[in-house]
This record gives sequence, C-alpha cells and structure tokens, in this order.
Amino acid sequence: MSDDLASGLKSKLKARHEQYSEPHRVRLHRAISWLRRAGSESEDFDSRFIFLWIAFNAAYAREFGLAETERERLAEFFRLLLDADAEKRLSQIAFKQFTGPIRTLLDNKFVFEPFWKALREHDSSARWEERFAASRKAALASVMAGDTAKVLSIVFDRLYVLRNQLVHGGATWNSAVNRAQVKDGTAIMMAVIPTLIDLMLDHPEIDFGEILYPVV
Repeated sequence: MSDDLASGLKSKLKARHEQYSEPHRVRLHRAISWLRRAGSESEDFDSRFIFLWIAFNAAYAREFGLAETERERLAEFFRLLLDADAEKRLSQIAFKQFTGPIRTLLDNKFVFEPFWKALREHDSSARWEERFAASRKAALASVMAGDTAKVLSIVFDRLYVLRNQLVHGGATWNSAVNRAQVKDGTAIMMAVIPTLIDLMLDHPEIDFGEILYPVV
C-alpha cells in the first residue's frame, strides 16, 4: 500500500517538476524515496519506522540558527503545513487515530522521556507520573479543542523518544519488550508522512528553507 502511495507521490512530483524551487524539489525527492523504502518493510516494524523517520527528516530538515531547537524546527514545519491544509487532512488523521495508535502511544510510559530521566537519576518521587498524566490530559484537551498543532507536538515528542531508542541502539531489533510502541509509532507515521509530503507537493509557494545537504 505504501509503495503505491510513494509511486503516486513520485508521479505527482514529476508532473509538477518545474513548479518547485531546487531545495523544495530535492527534499521532496528524498522524502518520497525513503517513504518507498519504508513500504518494502511489511514485517520488520523497526526498519519501517526508521525509514519513515528518515523520510520525515528529509521533508523538514533545513539550515537553522544555533539557538533553534529541534522542537522549534518541527513546530515551524507543522505550522506551515497546517496553515496550508485547507481540507484539514492532518486534523482528520490526528483525531481519527486518537482513539487508536495515538491514544495507546500516549499511554505508554516507555516513550515518555521524563520516565527515563527519573530512572537515570534514581528519582523515586512521583513527578514523572504527574507530568505523564498532565501530558495525556493536555492531549485529550487539545483534541476536544481541535488544536491539531498541539496534538501533533505531543505525539511527535513521544515518537522522537522512540526514534532515539532505535537509532541510538537503545532497543534490541525485533524485541518483544518494545513491540507496542514500535507498531503504534509506525502506524502513526505511515498515516502522517505521506500526507505531509502530499501537502508539500500541493504548495510549491511555501519556503521550507535551505536543505542541509544540497546536491553538488
């Protein structure tokens, strides 16, 4: 299914090739190539998630100031696309999936960074649990308020922890102990990433900034 999505996106890029600036065209080409690679991993969820994250990174990565954080860079990327998303496609994904993989991901303490911080620092207080409960409450309130940007921010905070666990060797490949978060994370990314790319294809006027590694 995802290979069909990637093929459709690639055809769309080829048909509209001349509409895009060089950085816009390159980031789309790279993102679609990694989305297609993710589509070939129908059984290996670890690999599929990693390839989906690379596709995501290819789409949003840009040159940034020294004072800018990754979270700020992501927030700006989502803001640009949410402003352009007249059909509310991202909102539909976020709210539709909230009762499924998003809800179960948000209920999973193993992708909540303060849990790991408390463990590393031998903090036996209940502060991480209080923050965990507050984060889930904030996500639910954001859904009720229709605040897609806030929902995506909270969800991608969790996905970023999962990304770090996999990419930095903090998990065993195909391990039984982290299947739930990997499957949920993959399902969310598989819904969101093609939509992000499609929105970028539909809006060549948006300036996503210079890419970090241009074609030379």
